[in-house]
Amino acid sequence: MRGRIEPFRAIAISQLARALEGEGRSVVHMEFGQPSTPAPPAALAAVRAALDQDPPGYWESVPLRARIARHYRDSYDVDVDPARIILTCGASPALLLALLSRFDAGDRIAFARPGYIAYRNTTVAAHLQPVEIGCGADTGYQLTAAAIAALDPAPAGVILASPANPTGTIIPAAGLQAIAQVCRERGIVLVSDEIYHGLHYTQPARSILEYAPDALVVNSFSKYYSMVDWRLGWLLVPSAHVDTARAYAGNLFLTPPSPSQQAALVALDCTEVLEGHRAMYARNRALLLEALPSLGLERIAPPDGAFYIWADVGHLTDDSMALCTRLLEDTGVALAPGVDFDPVDGHRFIRFSFAPATAHIEEALRRLRPWFAAQPRIDA
Repeated sequence: MRGRIEPFRAIAISQLARALEGEGRSVVHMEFGQPSTPAPPAALAAVRAALDQDPPGYWESVPLRARIARHYRDSYDVDVDPARIILTCGASPALLLALLSRFDAGDRIAFARPGYIAYRNTTVAAHLQPVEIGCGADTGYQLTAAAIAALDPAPAGVILASPANPTGTIIPAAGLQAIAQVCRERGIVLVSDEIYHGLHYTQPARSILEYAPDALVVNSFSKYYSMVDWRLGWLLVPSAHVDTARAYAGNLFLTPPSPSQQAALVALDCTEVLEGHRAMYARNRALLLEALPSLGLERIAPPDGAFYIWADVGHLTDDSMALCTRLLEDTGVALAPGVDFDPVDGHRFIRFSFAPATAHIEEALRRLRPWFAAQPRIDA
């Protein structure tokens, strides 16, 4: 049976935004989690030098895998065999690779709702059964050990995301440790999406590998390293499953682009530049946290990391897609409708991305203040 894939509605918002720009309208793009910061200059220089040489063809960089392994030791005090690291064309193939190589058709895979739309759709595409666990403000919209322990029967796998999309919330170390213990006791395989690691504002995110060494970890150079268009990520696999995962990777994806791998090797050591990027996102976060209550948006998730704010607009609408469409047409500010991330309660939520340049955030707020002030409440 073919799995039914839902559309990513933020793409429709973006397409409308591009159409408006084609008509000469000014648009502030806050609908995607796409860094406005460039790749580090040293990484760009490395690619220019590499392009002057003969390309290595189908290639997986051994030095890059070794450097990523050192990253785990330096950042999380975890020793990782570089052989466990499979380089991929971004985090999306890494997630699919994790699901296909570790689970059987029909297996139940649990994850938080709200959560990244691709968890649901990729699970369905892989002929697995998604189990969405409703998570509210009381848990920071995150999974807990208690929620996983309450699942009956136990799922075959659990997908974690910390920091999360769309909320930006981080699971504290104690929470991760408790989740790892419950999953170990119940025989549940953990898949941790750590794509937003490095982008934190309240506390650094911890890797699930600190508490569950046999977990699968998805990561990417797209977010913290500002290399979204370079399409490079990785999947970290338990040693016992490396051969299976590599067989899938070789048949489905071959290898990621060689120039991207050469750039990434340099980017991993561009800490000063990358921390400068994080400082800009922190300023943007502060601007929105100060401004949103004055727009009537007081019920928001605490954005510990990533570059998102999940805001409750239930006092204005029960159709977040319609609200985002009307807001874009009226103001030229593009936001993501919450229904992408939560098919049950997302009709009354929207997601702000504070990845754009600070000047664009300031312009967006200038446009949004009068618009929100003019909106009638539906709960009055």
